[in-house]
This record gives sequence, C-alpha cells and structure tokens, in this order.
Amino acid sequence: MSDAPNREPDREIRSERPEETGDPWTRLPSMAPAAPTAGRPAASPGPVLLGRGRAVADPVTAGAVPPGGRTVAPSPLDPGASWDPHRIHRTLREQFPLTYDPLLRAWVLSRHADVATALTDPRFTHGHRPGDPPCARAHVDVDIEALRAVTERTAYVLARRIAERSQADLVADFCHWLPAGTVAAAVGVPYRDMMRLVRGRAAGALAGECGGQIAVREKALASFLGNVLDDPDQVAALRDAPAGLVARAWAESLRRDPPVQIAVRRTSAEVPVSGGIVPAGASVALLVGSAGRDPERFREADRFDPFRDDPGQLTYGAGFCPAVLLAGFEAEYALRALFEAMPRLRLADGFRPVATGLITRAPRSLIVRPGG
Repeated sequence: MSDAPNREPDREIRSERPEETGDPWTRLPSMAPAAPTAGRPAASPGPVLLGRGRAVADPVTAGAVPPGGRTVAPSPLDPGASWDPHRIHRTLREQFPLTYDPLLRAWVLSRHADVATALTDPRFTHGHRPGDPPCARAHVDVDIEALRAVTERTAYVLARRIAERSQADLVADFCHWLPAGTVAAAVGVPYRDMMRLVRGRAAGALAGECGGQIAVREKALASFLGNVLDDPDQVAALRDAPAGLVARAWAESLRRDPPVQIAVRRTSAEVPVSGGIVPAGASVALLVGSAGRDPERFREADRFDPFRDDPGQLTYGAGFCPAVLLAGFEAEYALRALFEAMPRLRLADGFRPVATGLITRAPRSLIVRPGG
C-alpha cells in the first residue's frame, strides 16, 4: 500500500485505530490539530506555567538547534510513520525527550525510563494495562490449566487446517483466529458464533476489563511469528524449545515490536521527566514502541534476540491477568502446533514480514510455505 505524502494524518489514523471494543489504554484523544490561538502558531503551545507562576520553556522549540537546523520535533503522526516510525522515535529520544505534539494534543515521552515510569507511577492516571495491579483484584477463580488446555487444542486444530496447503497467510489463517478461538472455547461459545460473540460480552466474561485485548493479541502473535520465521537460526533454536525459552522469545518480541505503539495517560500532578516537567492535568502520549528500542536500556535494541541478558517489555504488567496468560499460552502453542503440523514450515520465497500501523502495529500478512 502506498503512503502518499499528502495523505491526511487524521484519515490515516482513523484507518489504523483499534476497534471501539478494544482496551481503552490504546485509545488516543482527537487527532484533529488544535486551533491556533491569537498570535501563536498551532505548532507550539508556548511556555508552560507550572505552580506559583514558575515557567518552563516550550520543549517543542527549546534547547540547542539540532544538526540541520531543525528546531521543531517530528510527530509520530508524520507522513510515512506508519511504515517506519523508528527514525522518528530515534530523533525524539535523542533530541526531544519531552515535547508537545499538537496533532496528538498531548505531551510525548519516548525514552524507556520515562515511559516505564508513566505506566506504573500513580501520578499518571486514566490508563490500564493487562497485568497491572487492578487485574489481580478483578479476576478470581480462573482455571489456568483449563486456559492452557483450550489454547493448545485451538492452536493444533488451526495448524492442521492449513498444513496441507501449498501456501498460506498465517495472519489471516492463524493469528486472526487463535486468540478469538481460545476465548470462545474457554467461555463455551459455539464455533459458528465465535467471531460474532467473542469480541463482546462473551470475552468480558473471561477477561473483564482486558476483554478487548483479543485484537491486540492477534497483532502481538503476528509479530512474534514474523520475528521467529524471518530468521532460520531462530526457527532452529525454537522449534523444540522448552517453555521457558519460548517465553523469553515472546517477551523479546513484545519489547522489539509491541502491538500497542502509543498509550495515553493523564497527569494528576507535575512530574519531572527527561527534558523537563510534565504539567499537572496534561494528556501524555507514551511511545511504547520507542521505549522498547531505546539503546540506553537495551544493547543492539533493534535486534530480535531471545537470549539477550537485558530483557524487558512494557506491553503487559507483571501481575496476574487471564489476558496476559492467554497471550503467553498462544505464543507457546502457536509455535508447537505449527512446527508439529508443518515441520518444514518457512516463509514463502521472496517474502519478508513488514509491520505497519501507528497506534497498533504488526505485519498485515505472513505468507508461508507449509511444506517447505
């Protein structure tokens, strides 16, 4: 799909926006540019007054002029960002760790230390990740082994259905169905009604506040399988790997290619971060995709390496949550089922996974040769 230079940002965002049934932590404020105020261009919010009249220079234009003379931060919504956000993320991390984006109508944080803090610090409110503390209080009487069993069964059924084909698209034929099918089996939804019901109340019966994570898990699984199949060495290492190594590879994929690229929070108080202070009562866009590739936190941050000794991912919190458990089970049994049903599984000749998306991001297709 072409990325026309004059494409309207608002229209592009709308096409990439998750379904309204999705987890609200992925939703962004209005993408329409803020109306200019008298005497000031819309691209800059100007100085920000913080407590007792204390002023902080506008971080959009403050600081030394970067190479090339640019004094305005790039936006995660700039043309072409859907195909290659990493260049923009790099510039933001290095030169504009705190900036106001008028398209997002939010302050933007891009460094790992700041994003990680904002996802857990109570001063950043109005957001929730699966695995955050509220999950442990919301989910009771979850049968973990039953979840494991239905995930395994669903994965093997799907894998066997495509094993005899000469070519298949794992996104359309596998990733799109495994998360929904797992939840459907867990809550007793008939297969014929799976896609109609599982994205609504049926999913909520299992996952509560995290029920809308099905679409996010689809994208996370597509990125995971793409990362593994794109490297023959990874295929060899993970083909018969123990669960612990698969879990590390899953976490590494979430770090390098998180399904949710931008999360939104609001501050309840002033918060010092890299590059300045976020005002109280402000919307803050957290660039999870940028944080996962911050070289200050990860060595060779752009490389997919399940064996790295500096792991970490920000997609999920560390607490108990069925949505997080299911995502991990789906990654594990996806690999086991696919490799068992298709021992010679590989990407089709000439095909390389290409991720796209601004808010959520993953490969749109994974064309494979089941028979090698």
